[in-house]
Formats: sequence, C-alpha cells, structure tokens
Amino acid sequence: MYIFGYGSLINHHSRLLTGQTEGALPATVSGLQRHWGKVNGNYPIAPLVASLGDGQCNGVLVRVDDEGLACFDQRERGYQRVQLDPAQVVTHLGHDVDLPVWVYTQSQLTPPCPLSPIMQTYVDTVLAGCLSISEQFAKEFVETTQGWHYPFENDRHQPKYGNHAGVEADHLAYIDRLVARVRLQK
Repeated sequence: MYIFGYGSLINHHSRLLTGQTEGALPATVSGLQRHWGKVNGNYPIAPLVASLGDGQCNGVLVRVDDEGLACFDQRERGYQRVQLDPAQVVTHLGHDVDLPVWVYTQSQLTPPCPLSPIMQTYVDTVLAGCLSISEQFAKEFVETTQGWHYPFENDRHQPKYGNHAGVEADHLAYIDRLVARVRLQK
C-alpha cells in the first residue's frame, strides 16, 4: 500500500525517523487542499494538515507494509487516515494502481496561533524534501499551501520540531526567499 505524504513525509530523512519505506514517488492528488493548521492541543507547533475538497496538492507516494503503516499511524496520531480514490492520484513515474493509497487528513481546520505557530524548522524539513525532487516541486508546494500568513516562529537556533532532518545549509537562503515571497502575498 502507499501513504501520500504532503508535508514532512516528503523528506526522506524525516520519514526514516519513523520507519523504513521504499522509494518515494512525486505525485499530485486532486480533491485535497493543504493548510497550515493545528492537530490538537498537545502538539506545540502548527503542522501541515490536509482536508478533502477542492484543490490539489503535491507530495510523495511512499510504499509501506502493514507494520510501516502502523508506525506512521503513530507518528500522525491526531489525524484521520482515509483512503484516496485512485483517480485522484497522478504520478509521472508510475505506481501500482491496484494498491490502496492512504492520506492523513483533518476534517476540522484550526488555524495556527501564537501559542502553536508555524515553525521554521518544520518548513525547512518539508522544503528540503521538496528540493530533493526539484525547485519547481518546492515552488508548487509553497504556492498550493494555504495559511502562510499565520503566526510564524524562526526556531533554527533551537529547533522545536522533533522530526527536523535532512536540511542542508546551502538550501536555507533559497527556502527563505520562497517563504518570504508567499508570506508577503497572503
């Protein structure tokens, strides 16, 4: 089976903190909108959340077995895992369309706030994963994510995001430019 990762699961190094996965395939899912939001009151930062409905979002298809799925269910606690219709999923590298594709969603969107802001190290982790695919993939991620205008905290010197991984120093200036542009627009 597959998991569609639309946030930190895009980053190979972040995924490995949870469990072994096979290679990830860049994909786009229609009928899914990505937002900055909150999962529950126990999570001190605002992660990415997706809701079913209008829109589309890019991410990766990650192949997992039953044990891997259980590990990712634990990591993504607070989200609802739902199965996608195969017609919603497009990848140019091909995937086994007979296998189910799961995505972790939120039906109730709660925006970030000063007590649970968007964290720079979370953004860095996700965009480092996007940049491992391509600059265009990273630009599409930024442009199709809602909520960049919510409270934002730069925690690079004391990371608060527990799955911060795979971020290269030479990517930081590019990430900062991408984020600055979209935060000014919205």
